[in-house]
Amino acid sequence: MPPAVPLAVSVVMPCLNEAETVAPCVAEALAALAAAGLAGEVVVADNGSTDGSRELAEAAGARVVPVAIPGYGAALAGGIAAARGRYVVMGDADLSYDFGAVPDFVKALDGGADLVMGSRFRGVIEKDAMPPLHRWLGNPVLTGLGRLFFRTDVSDFHCGLRGFRRDALLGLDLRTTGMEYASEIVVKAVLFGLTIREIPVTLRRDGRSRSPHLRPWRDGWRHLRFLLLYSPRWLFLVPGLALILSGGALIAWLLPGARALFGATLDVHTMLAGAGMVLVGAAALFAGVCAKIFGITEGLLPKDPLLDRLFDRWITLETGLLAGAACLLLGCALVGRVAVLWAGAGYHGLPYTQTMRWMIPGVLLLVLGAEALFGSFLLSLLGVRRR
Repeated sequence: MPPAVPLAVSVVMPCLNEAETVAPCVAEALAALAAAGLAGEVVVADNGSTDGSRELAEAAGARVVPVAIPGYGAALAGGIAAARGRYVVMGDADLSYDFGAVPDFVKALDGGADLVMGSRFRGVIEKDAMPPLHRWLGNPVLTGLGRLFFRTDVSDFHCGLRGFRRDALLGLDLRTTGMEYASEIVVKAVLFGLTIREIPVTLRRDGRSRSPHLRPWRDGWRHLRFLLLYSPRWLFLVPGLALILSGGALIAWLLPGARALFGATLDVHTMLAGAGMVLVGAAALFAGVCAKIFGITEGLLPKDPLLDRLFDRWITLETGLLAGAACLLLGCALVGRVAVLWAGAGYHGLPYTQTMRWMIPGVLLLVLGAEALFGSFLLSLLGVRRR
C-alpha cells in the first residue's frame, strides 16, 4: 500500500530490455536522493522486458511497475501513474543521462516551476553521445518548429531528462503512447499555461551494446506530426491565408489582360491556377477553424478567448449565410455576363481568353458561396457543441 504521506520525488525510468544499464541507473538515482536527503523512490516502468531487466532493477532497489501497452509514452504514463512522489523526474534507463542531477530538478520545482526541462544543448554533450543527424538536423529542426508554433523558449524539446509536479502533468491529460510523448509534455504544458524552467544537463554515450529503440525517421515524423496536429494555426490557417492572398492577387492582376513576367506570358491558365489556390486556401481555413473547435471541445487545446469573441460576434449562421449569398450573387453576375455574350454570338464560339477572364472568378465565387452556405451550418452545429 502507498504511504499516507507522499514521497518528495519519484524517479521514473521507462525500460524495455535494458539489462546492461538499468541497475547502474537505479543505483545512481538512489545515491543522488540519499546524498541530497530527499525522501524518494525509483520506479522502473517495464514495457515487457525479456532479458531480466525487471529482476535486476528490483535487486538494485527500484520498484518495478509492469506496463502492458507498448511504447515509450505508454511506459512513462504507467510509471507516472504509479509514482508516489509529489515530484517526478523522468529519465532513460540507458546510462545516457546523469541522475546525479535529480536534486537540481527538485530545487527548480521547489522554486515554483511546474515543468523543468533538461537542456543538452545548454549543457554538455559528450563525444559520440548524440549522432550527428540528431544533433545538427533532427533535434534543432523539431525544436525550432516547436518554439515557432507554440511561442516558447524551450531549447531542447526532446531531452529525456526532465522533472515536473505529478499533479500538474496528470492534469494535462496526455494521450500519446510513442516517442512523441516527449513533445506532448512540452506542448500541452505551454498551451495550458504551466510554469516552465530549463536547466543544463549532461548527455553521455549510452552504455548499451545494442542499437537504441529510437528510429530517427519514423520517430522524427511522429514528433513532427504531433506538432502540426496541435497547432491548427500553422497547419491550416497560415497556409490557407497565404494561398487565398496569393491566389486572389494573381486573379486580380490578370483580370485586365495577359501579363508578361520574366519573358513569359501569363494568361487565363494562370488565373485558373490562382482560383485553385483560393479554393484550397478556403478549405484549409475552414478545416483550421473546425480543428480548433474540436481540439478545445475534446480537451486537447485550451480555450481561446479570440475564438469565443469571433463566435459571439461574427461566426454565426446568419453572417455565414449572408456572406455565402453575396458570393453567389456576385458569381452569378459574372457568369451571367459571359452567358449574355454567348447568347449574342448565337451560342457559338467565343474568344475564350476574354470570356474566361470573367468565367473563372465567377465560378470561383459560386463555389465559395456554396461552401460558405454549407459550412455555416456545420460551424453553427460545432458552436452548439462548443458551448
